[in-house]
Amino acid sequence: MMATKPKLHYPNGRGRMESVRWVLAAAGVEFDEEFLETKEQLQKLQDGNHLLFQQVPMVEIDGMKLVQTRSILHYIADKHHLFGKDLKERTLIDMYVEGTLDLLELIIMHPFLKPDDQQKEVVNMAQKAIIRYFPVFEKVLRGHGQRFLVGNQLSLADIILLQTILALEEKIPNILSAFPHLQEFTVKISNIPTIKKFLEPGSKRKPPPDDIYVRTVYNIFMP
Repeated sequence: MMATKPKLHYPNGRGRMESVRWVLAAAGVEFDEEFLETKEQLQKLQDGNHLLFQQVPMVEIDGMKLVQTRSILHYIADKHHLFGKDLKERTLIDMYVEGTLDLLELIIMHPFLKPDDQQKEVVNMAQKAIIRYFPVFEKVLRGHGQRFLVGNQLSLADIILLQTILALEEKIPNILSAFPHLQEFTVKISNIPTIKKFLEPGSKRKPPPDDIYVRTVYNIFMP
């Protein structure tokens, strides 16, 4: 019998689920999506005890209903050998991912800011990326001269960093101008076959959030 595909429960947009889509795609795993469009759909999941802490993202996988984005990412990464070879590598990957997710969170929240604040926040995001986050990864790549961040093989850290870089480049196209190793990293990781496929039209990668997505999220999650 064929294993059932993972099923992702979330609105039809990037949000916190997009990292999960990235990692499944990078691992070559096909998945289904059930898009939340109404408060009633969320209520139904909550009433059916399908959501451990009453919230999404929720992923049905291997007979479990996983919540908490980081827990979902860890499970998929571990299952598909994207989480290092030993505890030290895994911890390094985890530190890199946690830092990158802090930066990604700013991008995720950006469309929900007031229009006046959005422009200011782009400047703030760019500064944080260029001063705090990108120098770390530039130095790591320069230091070991390898293609991947940890253990010379693709890991969750590479995938989340690429996702974050591309999302930032949509807003600030030249954000990597001072980071030659990250530029090279971006090209190389983007060309890994499973990731390349995910970056092509017709994949399950979601477009940048628009007004419809923002309204949908407000309608579902705001009291």
